[in-house]
Amino acid sequence: MLRQSYRFIKNLRLNNNLININNTRQSSIEKSTTNDDISNEKFRNELKINKDELEKCKNPELANIKKILPNCKIVKVYRWNPEKPLIKPKLQTFNIDLNKCGTMVLDILIEIKSKHDPTLSFRKSCREGICGSCSMNINGVNGLACITKVIDDKKPIIIYPLPHAYVIRDLVPDMSGFLDQYKKIEPYLKRENDEPIGTKQLLQSPTDRNKLDGLYECILCGCCSFACPPYWWLGEKYLGPAVLLQAYRWIIDSRDTKHNERLNKMRDYFSVFRCHTIFNCTKVCPKGLNPGRAVAKIKMLLSGINKLDKDNNKNDNFIIDPCTGEKQIVEKKLK
Repeated sequence: MLRQSYRFIKNLRLNNNLININNTRQSSIEKSTTNDDISNEKFRNELKINKDELEKCKNPELANIKKILPNCKIVKVYRWNPEKPLIKPKLQTFNIDLNKCGTMVLDILIEIKSKHDPTLSFRKSCREGICGSCSMNINGVNGLACITKVIDDKKPIIIYPLPHAYVIRDLVPDMSGFLDQYKKIEPYLKRENDEPIGTKQLLQSPTDRNKLDGLYECILCGCCSFACPPYWWLGEKYLGPAVLLQAYRWIIDSRDTKHNERLNKMRDYFSVFRCHTIFNCTKVCPKGLNPGRAVAKIKMLLSGINKLDKDNNKNDNFIIDPCTGEKQIVEKKLK
């Protein structure tokens, strides 16, 4: 009897435990279901928000809310009027909304001239980095205003004319001295016995033509020369990186026969050898050229380290005249 009662109590406890376990499982399932429902509800809400944002983007009025709000940029521009010599040069501050003008520094200057101060003077022409007219000093670095992008940050833009150059007015530098030096190197083909150019074709091999790459692209903007400290100190005697780059372009041109004459004109202490290889010229060139390398090449030619010599490649000794089909000897110069 006692044994039976003991078994009955034991079975009863076991059944109660099983019931508790089942209840616990059921409650956990219900909780997980509830959590899933909550997460699903959150997902639905987020999806709804994304859909609402998508609808806003489809609506141009809502999509352009950011553009409607002003995005102001402080611009400080160098000003000097030669008609008022008693007034010292100064920096004039303008507050420009970047949403209402283009993305380049030149666009900001045009915005200032058209809507803020029509007396502002600066040069511009091509607006695509080809003519070199809009060269100026932007935040301490020489460059072309038309291809210098405005950085959308809180720092102001400070614009000066090219350093070292005389200022005609505001951002307009006097480039006459720079161009006079360019004229001195005689930047055109010269032949023996003053052979008239245009009487016959002066053909050139692809090898010799490739040597002019990185030289002929110079647009004479002056950014490199006016960033060169030796040019600041000795601008009247030292030719500067831009002019020397052009000089080297004509010295190594296989069609030009007066290379020795060109080199002899630069055999002095100032024309070439004032270069101290600072390489500001290479850093600021808007066309990505390397004037410092061209100056070094001229130094090596003048010092005799490099020599102008004929190319011994027999395959390049002649090329076919594209007009007559005849073989013509090609002018050779650099090895």
